[in-house]
Amino acid sequence: MSDPTGRKAVAAVWRIDSARIIGALTRYTGDFALAEDLAQEALAEALVTWPREGVPNNPAGWLLTVGRRRAIDAFRRRSTRDEKYAALAHNLAEGGALTGATDPAPAPDDVLWDPDQIDDDTLALVFTSCHPVLSREAGVALTLRVIGGLTSDEIARAFLVPTATVQARITRAKKTLGAAGVPFEVPPVSERPARLAQVLSVLYLIFTEGSSASSGDEVMRLDLAGEAQRLARILSRLMPEEHEVHSLLALMELTAARFPARRGPGGETVLLEDQDRRRWDRSAIARGRAALAKAADIGRGYGYYGLQAAIAECHALAPSVEQTDWDRIVALYDGLGRLAPSPVVELNRAVAVSMAQGPAAALPIVDSLAGSDAFAHSHQLPGVRGELLRRLGRVEEARAELEKAIRLCGNEREREVLSRKLADL
Repeated sequence: MSDPTGRKAVAAVWRIDSARIIGALTRYTGDFALAEDLAQEALAEALVTWPREGVPNNPAGWLLTVGRRRAIDAFRRRSTRDEKYAALAHNLAEGGALTGATDPAPAPDDVLWDPDQIDDDTLALVFTSCHPVLSREAGVALTLRVIGGLTSDEIARAFLVPTATVQARITRAKKTLGAAGVPFEVPPVSERPARLAQVLSVLYLIFTEGSSASSGDEVMRLDLAGEAQRLARILSRLMPEEHEVHSLLALMELTAARFPARRGPGGETVLLEDQDRRRWDRSAIARGRAALAKAADIGRGYGYYGLQAAIAECHALAPSVEQTDWDRIVALYDGLGRLAPSPVVELNRAVAVSMAQGPAAALPIVDSLAGSDAFAHSHQLPGVRGELLRRLGRVEEARAELEKAIRLCGNEREREVLSRKLADL
């Protein structure tokens, strides 16, 4: 008789330990793509076996053992890899269980890891999944699959693309890594800063999509944002001396602290000025501030993520929109614009200027961005311009901008906000 708790246990163990299992299998086989396939095969076997025969005492060890045995079968079929097969077989205990709730014989090599320790396999997996030879879309899909433990269906739902598209991205990513001969290893110290930038970029993209969904009928995708936070926490423990890792984690924590107040009872978007700040997560604010302080203590100054985290901290500490330190936020955006100039940063700076100095001071900044390709298909620029014009009393112009923003907006909840502003005119 099938036990539903078995399937729940499979899902929980996979979400927690999949990265370590895939990392260990990659180290044993020397083949990243094969290791991911082996782990998926072990997962499929667990979904059949655990509900029927019970959850093993060492679930992660069970999955790793099955994965290793599948690796032996694969190498057995490849006559040219007899040497690898012998090496793998030597590491497996005789009589180890293939299925059921019986654990493998207690051999030293079968002790996977201290659950509180993050090993180099996971770090190598992070860098491999976010390797620069992959596109950002492929890096995101592969990261969520092998480190986050998400299925292709879950990733597809998160980014509102077909499951087949996600599967194709993951398949291409693995083929690209294999064709490029990317080794499964923690990069040398000299290469880490350049490689780390891609890792942080992928995690930032995942969190951004989760915190402000670009399309769909939800303003946020909390599972996606939460997964990015979890991965950032792992990375902060793996690379404790990298200030931008702590800065990105701080940005995520401080931003996520406002999540509870961003949705109304019916799922509608609640703007910053209307949020009940008593609902903000104070523990998340404390964690974010601690991470930002740690980044500052490393002594290299704020970087791209640190400046954004400092802006988020200003919001987190303010008792109201009116009492927010908008002058400091403008100064931080000035620094961000010098460090990483972009139309998006400049638009956000314009919003801060409008709060610090009034809409008349901000409107020329927004107008200067009118020809930017970055906003050609985005609702952000006409949305901000419409709000500034509304505050200046230029109602007809504001209405035209808001109508344009509504046409361009892909998120249903964001369209509702824009429609309310238009109706108020």
